[in-house]
Amino acid sequence: MACPYTVTFGSGADPATARVGSKCAGLLTMTGSGLPVPLGFALTTDAFDVLLDSGGLRAEIDAALAGLDVSDAGGTEARAAAVRRLVTERPVPSPVTAAVTAAYRGLGDGGDIPVAVRSSAVTEDLPTLSFAGQYDTYLWVRGADAVLDAVRRCWASLWTARALAYRAANGVPERGLGMAVGVQRMVDARAAGVALTVNPSDGDRSKIVIDAALGLGQPVVSGEMTPDSYVVDKVLLLPVRTTVSRKRHELVAAPDGDVLVRRAVEDARQEVACLAPAEVTAIARLAKAVERHYGCPQDIEWAIGRASAPLPDDSPRVFLLQARPETVWSRRPRTTATVVPGAGVSSIADTMLGLGTYPT
Repeated sequence: MACPYTVTFGSGADPATARVGSKCAGLLTMTGSGLPVPLGFALTTDAFDVLLDSGGLRAEIDAALAGLDVSDAGGTEARAAAVRRLVTERPVPSPVTAAVTAAYRGLGDGGDIPVAVRSSAVTEDLPTLSFAGQYDTYLWVRGADAVLDAVRRCWASLWTARALAYRAANGVPERGLGMAVGVQRMVDARAAGVALTVNPSDGDRSKIVIDAALGLGQPVVSGEMTPDSYVVDKVLLLPVRTTVSRKRHELVAAPDGDVLVRRAVEDARQEVACLAPAEVTAIARLAKAVERHYGCPQDIEWAIGRASAPLPDDSPRVFLLQARPETVWSRRPRTTATVVPGAGVSSIADTMLGLGTYPT
C-alpha cells in the first residue's frame, strides 16, 4: 500500500492528484518526462493536514489570525510570528516522521546525504501568481532529524507577514491552504544559477538569458551577488552576449561536508567566466526543453556538479533543480509578424525551432 505522506519524484504518480503542491508537481512532471532532476521525494499536503489536525493546531492558527488587517504591518508581523511559533513548536506526528525518515534513507548514503528541503505550497508558482521567494528553502541539510526540523520550518513559512499580505492582495483565502515539501539530493555544484526562456529586459522570446555563479546558485536566486550573464540565441543555442562579473565569494560545502560556507574566490578565478561555451549551450538546451514541455516561457534553476560525468555524447551534464512559469512578460499580449505567403520563411523557422528529446 502506497504511503499517503511521501511520493518519490520518479514514482510516476500523477502530479494533478498527488497533493504535492505546485513546485513538487513540476518536479514529478519533469522527472517523468526524462529531464535530469536530482533524486528526491515530496512530503504531501496530507502530512501537513495531519499536523494541523493534531492537538487543535488548526483552531489555534485560526484564532491567531482572526480579524487580521494586513495594512497594519507591525500587527501582521507579530501575528505571523506567533503562528510560526505554534507550528515549529509542535512535534511532527509520528506516522509522518516515520515516512520522512524512510524516504530520506531511500535517497542513499545510509540516510546521511545532503539534501535541499523546499516549500511547495498549493498556490505557489501559478501562471498568474508567483509566490517565488516567499516560502522557505533550506540547503545542505544532513540527517533525518535535521530534515524533519527543516520540514517543520517550511510548513511554518506559509505564515510570513509577506505571504499573508500577498494572499490578501490577490484574494487567496487563508482557509484551505496546503503546504507540501520537497526533499531533493543536493548537487555539489561547481557552477549554478538560473535561466529564463524570455529576455527579462525586453520580453524577447527568441532569447534565453542565463545567470551563473561559482558554487551553489542560492546567491543568484536571492539577488545577493551580480552573476555572470549570458544572452543565448534560442534557435542556434549560442551566446550572443556574455557579461563576466567579478566573483569574490562562492557558496560551497565545508571541507568536512557538514555545512555550507562562503569561500573566498582566489584572484586567478575572480574574472574568469563561470561557464564554458559547451556548458552555456547545454543549459540553454535544457531550458528550451522545459519551455517546450510546458508550452510557455519558464524560469528554471540549474546546477553543474563538480564530479558529474558528461552525457554519452560528451556534452556537459546539467541538473534541473526546479522550474516555474515566467510571470512578467508572459502576461503581456504578444505581437505577431506577418509572413508573406510562399516566402518559405515560416517553414524554415518551424524546422529550426523544433527540438528533439533531451538526452538523459
